[in-house]
Amino acid sequence: MDRTASQDPGQNSNSDLLRRLEELNEIGISLSREKSLERLLESILVAAKKITNADGGTLYRRHAADRDTLHFEILRTDSLGIAMGGTTGTQIPFAPVPLRDANGRENTTMVAAYSVLKDCTVAVADAYEEKGFDFSGTKAFDSRTGYRSKSFLTVPMKDHEGEIIGVLQLINAKDRATGEIIPFTETDERLAESLASQAAVALTNRLLILQLESLFESFIKLLNQAIDEKSAYTGGHCHRVPILTMLLAEAVNQTESGPLAGWKMTDPDRYELQIAALLHDCGKVTTPVHVVDKATKLQTIFDRIELIETRFEVIKRDAEIELLRAKAGATDADQVRLEAGHRTFLRGLEEERWFLRYCNVGSEAMKPGDRERVLAIAGKYRWKNWRGEEIGFLTADEIENLTIPFGTLTTAERRVINHHVEVSIKMLEALPWPRHLKNVPEFAGGHHERMDGKGYPRGLTRDEMSVQARIMGIADIFEALTAKDRPYKAGKTLTESLHILGLMKLNGHVDPDLFDIFIRERIYLRYAGQFMDPKQVDEVDVTKIPGYPGD
Repeated sequence: MDRTASQDPGQNSNSDLLRRLEELNEIGISLSREKSLERLLESILVAAKKITNADGGTLYRRHAADRDTLHFEILRTDSLGIAMGGTTGTQIPFAPVPLRDANGRENTTMVAAYSVLKDCTVAVADAYEEKGFDFSGTKAFDSRTGYRSKSFLTVPMKDHEGEIIGVLQLINAKDRATGEIIPFTETDERLAESLASQAAVALTNRLLILQLESLFESFIKLLNQAIDEKSAYTGGHCHRVPILTMLLAEAVNQTESGPLAGWKMTDPDRYELQIAALLHDCGKVTTPVHVVDKATKLQTIFDRIELIETRFEVIKRDAEIELLRAKAGATDADQVRLEAGHRTFLRGLEEERWFLRYCNVGSEAMKPGDRERVLAIAGKYRWKNWRGEEIGFLTADEIENLTIPFGTLTTAERRVINHHVEVSIKMLEALPWPRHLKNVPEFAGGHHERMDGKGYPRGLTRDEMSVQARIMGIADIFEALTAKDRPYKAGKTLTESLHILGLMKLNGHVDPDLFDIFIRERIYLRYAGQFMDPKQVDEVDVTKIPGYPGD
């Protein structure tokens, strides 16, 4: 069994060796800079082929979840024009190479498996004359393609802990002068081993980085899931805002005219913005759920409108008792009059009951006079509590909540909600961000700021904010307007939402240039197709959107 590379022929002069060593050094530097796993794997094989002048080669890898199998990752054969795996998009049709059979016996007949199992480099001068390995698959490939696989050099790739993580297999070394197929030399073997060592380090580093990124992204998803468990409404929001953010960011990136034509994103920029968008509401993990999910004005742990309903029933019961007492001994005429008055009282009572129910919903702004009517009802009735004490019909807290002019939150509750941004910033600024993610706190923390400086929590103006933070501001608002899963309102139509967003442009709330791109590139339609109810997706007349086209 030939496992020894041939002696170097005379053509391997010192100058040639020096050139190849310089190539090896350049390759090592290049591999250390590669960020894409697929391109890295390709670069490793291409570099190995170049430095040994091989016609073909295969890179196998052992996956973390399947250490007993060698998986084809990259395959190249120059003379046949074959390029599979990696960035080519062409799948490698060959089955993985098992390191052991079903009974656990070592697979030493396959040269790639042997190299892993015995932790050694294997050089074969001619596969057709080799007796120690099974090259039947190689011969079948040659029969189909007309190729002649001859010399093989198989090198294990070991990481910093000495574990074999892959295999480089090179096929058909070519004489640099004549192009004749020759055995791999000892120099080829040493250079391939050195390259395999450098490649293993680069591959391990890239895999470790990918694992850390995966761990970090999983942690973010876990955090958003925790928020989701508190409130399905904010959970959906945390999922949708990043998607809308990236849709708008890509549109801005492709813009070739206007004030933002020069704004471009690299892949690291995209990743940084994506992470920021995923974490933009992380502070809501501290927000009380009864405030986040407050569907009606009187809701806390439960909707306190039921307590007011009970008081109405008590007043109704007391009125009936009073009627019965008054009717006792009264004349027939007086009884008719008393019953008519009682019916009038009950009708008024029922109207006021439903009015308070209406006020409790909070889906629309309170009409002029509604607040005064709530105060009038509060002062009109008295009732006795379980202690027998006569008290006012509505408590001060109930009056405050029922007279909320917009939505369902009191001023104090809005402060609690708004505080989540400060908590988010505090949480994010406490993390030791790497250089390529250092802007995450600023991007995530600025989505409630306004262009005119009237936003929160820091009152930043447009010039003090990054484009990314301004993009997230529009995404956050549009998602909230169209969301169909809020407990306190139905999702607005596209026309309604864009009308409100247009007014926000005019009053200095959102970035005008980003707003114009949002409309012009129809980002709203691409988002609507994924997340909005078909009933919300109406025909939009952009000429009627306030502030568009921009002046």
